[in-house]
Amino acid sequence: MSEVALVNNPNVGLDKTPKSGPYVNELTTLNLGPTHPATHGIFQNILTMDGETIVDAEQTVGYIHRAFEKIAERRPFYQITTLTDRMNYCSAPINNMGWHMTVEKLLGIEVPKRAQYIRVIMMELARLADHIICNSILAVDTGALTGFLYVYQWREFIYEIYEELCGARLTTNMGRFGGMERDLSPVAIEKIKKILAELPAALKEFESMVVRNRIFMDRTQNVGAISAERALNYGFTGPNLRAAGVDYDVRSLNPYSSYEDFDFEIPVGTKGDTYDRFLVREEEMWQSLRIIQQAMDNLPEGPYHADAPHYYLPPKQEVYRNMEALIYHFKIVMGEIDAPVGEVYHSVEGGNGELGFYLVSDGGRTPYRLKFRRPGYIYYQAFPEMIKGSTLSDAIVTMSSMNVIAGELDT
Repeated sequence: MSEVALVNNPNVGLDKTPKSGPYVNELTTLNLGPTHPATHGIFQNILTMDGETIVDAEQTVGYIHRAFEKIAERRPFYQITTLTDRMNYCSAPINNMGWHMTVEKLLGIEVPKRAQYIRVIMMELARLADHIICNSILAVDTGALTGFLYVYQWREFIYEIYEELCGARLTTNMGRFGGMERDLSPVAIEKIKKILAELPAALKEFESMVVRNRIFMDRTQNVGAISAERALNYGFTGPNLRAAGVDYDVRSLNPYSSYEDFDFEIPVGTKGDTYDRFLVREEEMWQSLRIIQQAMDNLPEGPYHADAPHYYLPPKQEVYRNMEALIYHFKIVMGEIDAPVGEVYHSVEGGNGELGFYLVSDGGRTPYRLKFRRPGYIYYQAFPEMIKGSTLSDAIVTMSSMNVIAGELDT
């Protein structure tokens, strides 16, 4: 029989060999997403299935393409902060601080120590919120709903601290060039102390239900694994890279905002599978609590913003009674202050990896070019390789453990 005849024969399976009997192997194309809760909203993955086994996969992005980078090139620098909120919206303050530090590097602004410590506190709270979302929802995707209910409320308590500091909860627009818009209020301090005092017990309870749970372990161990070499080749950073055994953390290797002042450990895994990614994030939450405690214990006195009137909005009371403050306020709001010519890159350790900003200024009032390094967009490219040969249910938990944030895929 010719090869063409073999291919066209309905009784031929994947190995192109005639088979007998009523059942024949047949490949099926399955759309996993975009409108499906397991894909967290807007990820489409076109899977080629042999029964329950995935033999090929192709992911599609572009469902929320918003052209953030091009919009930013038409906006004054301070107005770009609200665009960064909409990337990883699970930990927006980290995005805000990263952008502010990038512009401060261009402008040569020295941020006071107190403001740096407050930024660290807010960024670590954001990391806690991000990891709570990722790990508790991963537990839900394996059927463990109870653990989710135990810890998810703490995300709301963290949002209450955001709200106290900047008036917003999810998309925070927190901070300003040169420091913070507001100092830590007594209410915010009490709420942070509540987190430090009570969250550890909730985390321990969550871990007691999930970490050694036989069903959870069977669903996550040796699932969606990636080697350190392949992870580095793809450009992995953050918990996904550390779960593969590479101890790369921007906070430690390239400290910013006084992270060199704090004592913390970088958890790493060995297999790079779904279970390791879960455990790395769990341990990172403990380390974040450790950092916040140190920052609160050693919070410096002094101003919470730099003396940079050309870029930092003056207090409203001063605007009403001081002509110079009124002029600065007008010029900043109207975007009438030119930035110096320069080219800078600054990165921070985001909730899900290295978040970087490459900024080119030609001396105008808006960026000449701005490129966001979104970690989710980079490591999502490895998803097809990580799920080939696994089952459909494995693909769900693998995607969940990677912490792919939709807002980072399209900018």
